[in-house]
Formats: sequence, structure tokens, C-alpha cells
Amino acid sequence: MGEGVRGTGTGRGGLRTSAERALRGLLWDKVPRNHRQDPRPFLVRRVVTGVFVVIGAVVLGWSLQIEAGDSTFYVATLVLASIWTIGAFASGPLYLGRIAHPERHDDLRRPVVGAIVLGLLLAGIFVVGALVVREIPLVDRQISSVLSHANAGVTPMLVLITVVNGIAEELFFRGALYAAVPRHPVAVSTVAYVVATLATGNFMLAFAAILLGVVTGLERRASGGVLAPVLTHVTWSTVMLFALPLLF
Repeated sequence: MGEGVRGTGTGRGGLRTSAERALRGLLWDKVPRNHRQDPRPFLVRRVVTGVFVVIGAVVLGWSLQIEAGDSTFYVATLVLASIWTIGAFASGPLYLGRIAHPERHDDLRRPVVGAIVLGLLLAGIFVVGALVVREIPLVDRQISSVLSHANAGVTPMLVLITVVNGIAEELFFRGALYAAVPRHPVAVSTVAYVVATLATGNFMLAFAAILLGVVTGLERRASGGVLAPVLTHVTWSTVMLFALPLLF
């Protein structure tokens, strides 16, 4: 009877095993693909991404220095999203990516549901962490400064900006920049993302960028594309937009 339970994959053990396989497929097991570029296009990608990461960091720092309530903030963040997006597509081809089915490895599919669930899990971890660190005055001030534009309420425009910027950042950092790095692209793209975020002068944003960058970088590595990173990032950032003002 015990063998029957293991064979059908039912019960807590079977569910746990299925979840582990799904997570491994989303974050670790690489699917076959050939995205290798010739030397000249690859050099162009590296130059373009290098230029745009500097421009984007400057605009990001400027956007978060704008006082709360100033409508210029919305313009600045949309300009930043445009910079990341233009840089991503100007650098070369981008791919959506696929992952293998947890049970049938020859069945490749778009990483949609798993990426969204991972974004929700990541947001849950951040919320729990926020409950702990909000008792630290310095951390509380840092997070409150990030949320200053949401103090008057989460408006449709703020949600739109959050989603658009999440998409744009992933197109650039896990799309263009990741593809421009010949070795250790997860680490390098994460460091670049953190350095760009440090332009804000807010170490809590930089800390969030480390965790988010590693997770989405692993998704990019496994799937070979930007769809999973985009869905995880947008899910995480949207949940945090609504959750953090309730905590700080």
C-alpha cells in the first residue's frame, strides 16, 4: 500500500516532491537552447548595455530625489522605463524562454504560473522581514522614504508605473545585460542591478535588488528568456506596493 502512494505521487510527500521539481525546473534546470551570438553582434550588445546602465542609474537616482506629491515623479519613472526598454531592444534579440514540465522533461512550456507563484512567495518573505525590521528606526526611515509617493494612496497611475518599470527592468537586466555577460551572468547582472539601484542612496532598495536579482537571474538562466523574470518581478513589486504602506 505504501508503494502505491509513492507510485501515484499522492499524499504530502508526493505534493512536496512535485513542488520541489517545479521549483527546480523554474530556478535551476536549464532547458536546451542556442542563443549564441557572433562576435560582432555580441560586442555591440555589450557596448549598448554598458551605456544604458549608466544612463538608467542616473535617471533612477534623480527620480527618487523628487519630492512626494510632485507629478514630475511619474514622468521621471516612465522616462526610466523607456530607457531600460530601449536599451534592451537596441542591444539585440530577446527571448521569452521555456521550462520543462515537472513530470515530462521533453514537454517545454512558457513559465507563467510558477513564476507568478514564486513572485507571491518572494513578496511573502519580504512582508515577514518587514514586520521584523520596521522596529529598527534607520530601516523604518529608509523604507518610509521609498513609500513617500504611495502615502496618499495607491493610485492606478502608481500601479501602472510599478508594472511598467518592473517589465522594463527585467527586459534590460535579465534580457540584454544578462546576454551580454560571457561568464557568471547571474552574479554579474545582479551586481549591475544592485549598483544601479544604489544610485537612489537607499540601502533597503539595494538589499531588495540583491534578493530579487538572484531569483530572477536564476529564472533567466533556467528558462533562457525574460518571461519568468518579468512575471516574478511584477508580481512581487505589485504586492509590495499594496502591502508595505500598511506596515510602515
